[in-house]
Amino acid sequence: MSNKTLGEMISSLRKEKNMTQNDLAKMMNVTDKAVSKWERNLSCPDVNSIPKLAEVLSISVEELLNAQTKQDNSKVEDIINIALIGIGLAMGICIVVTSILKQIDMNNAITMLGIGMSCLSIYLLKNKKDK
Repeated sequence: MSNKTLGEMISSLRKEKNMTQNDLAKMMNVTDKAVSKWERNLSCPDVNSIPKLAEVLSISVEELLNAQTKQDNSKVEDIINIALIGIGLAMGICIVVTSILKQIDMNNAITMLGIGMSCLSIYLLKNKKDK
């Protein structure tokens, strides 16, 4: 179960116990909407409620926290990928626009092109390695 996000883990363990979201919500003193958001990874349980949640779901606190870490890491990876692509595209657009406006010299254009190509190369190498 350690490869699941926190939301996936909560959902599957709740279902294994034949509980509805409302059942879990009542046991945790939250709304069923809160449980729904947990399970969809839109929000996380309050830190103070993690031990009780672990007890209700018959899982260790450590396993719940490990799932949370994996979820956070995937978001960080997504942000890094978006940044690498964004920088590469921004540099390319900047070169084109400033060239049209005749506001860039060749040395600056080559530097910006190098930065953009480096970011895109890192992105492609990183994702090739991940697969």
